[in-house]
Amino acid sequence: MNRNYVVDFPAIMRTYETNYAKLVSLLPRGEQERCCYEVCGEDYMLTILEQTRYTTLIEIEQLSPLANQPATKLTVRLYHDARVAEVCATQQTTRLKPRYDYPNKGMHQKDEKHQVNQFLNDWLVHCLRHGTNKSSMCKLN
Repeated sequence: MNRNYVVDFPAIMRTYETNYAKLVSLLPRGEQERCCYEVCGEDYMLTILEQTRYTTLIEIEQLSPLANQPATKLTVRLYHDARVAEVCATQQTTRLKPRYDYPNKGMHQKDEKHQVNQFLNDWLVHCLRHGTNKSSMCKLN
């Protein structure tokens, strides 16, 4: 049976809201455009790519990827007036659609956007649960 995927708008908005609340505390402070964190031996860099009155566009990049795995790289837009954070791009996908027909040329999952935002949520929970120490890796960049 081929059932169409329907976006669960309330669920994805809850994810956006919790991502925003968790991510705001990790943003670079003051005039800094980037900061680095070490979480369980892995180094991550958060870089502010663009900042306006109501939005901030950031990139989250894993600096020390695990063997045989691609480095995690997410572009996230924070909407300060709505207090939500949405993943805009990941790895080679520069614009995530709310839903995809399946199969499709890029082999995206039907709910790929929701999955990527849930991944960000899981990663933020991991970071906050296991501590976020300032990393010395930023001195190299």
